[in-house]
Amino acid sequence: MTTTTNATPQHPADPLAADADLASQPVAYWTGVASTTVKNLLRDSMARYDVTQPQWWVLSRVAAGPATREELVAGLAEVADNPYDISRVVDQLLHRGWLAADATGGLSLTEAGTAGRAEIKALVTELRARVHEGVTDEEYVAALKVLRRMTANARRVAENR
Repeated sequence: MTTTTNATPQHPADPLAADADLASQPVAYWTGVASTTVKNLLRDSMARYDVTQPQWWVLSRVAAGPATREELVAGLAEVADNPYDISRVVDQLLHRGWLAADATGGLSLTEAGTAGRAEIKALVTELRARVHEGVTDEEYVAALKVLRRMTANARRVAENR
């Protein structure tokens, strides 16, 4: 096992930590707070339209081109809360009349699904702008690149235990 000797010591999570102390804050705490806060905002806002976040994911994927239930389940497995969510969502959207299935199992948006997706897309676009207020695209990209790298590092460490 290799250890990094120049790593900044980690201190307990402190929501009021000064900028100078942020390097010592645990990433899991801050990513968890950010994730929960943004998810709750999105999910509460979408609930006013009787749409869930997983339904939004499915509508967006199907809008990009026809997909089967299996492709959607595989493609969204990492973001779903459990392995059954996406399949359930497909059933909900079929029942609601927002998705249609062809004879081969290919799913596409109906007219109602296209209209519903457009309404939710406007909501999500507005919320994204508000959440990103004061954050440049460069800062956002840098933050995501760091999180992507840390995720890969954590997965590598977990695999090599």
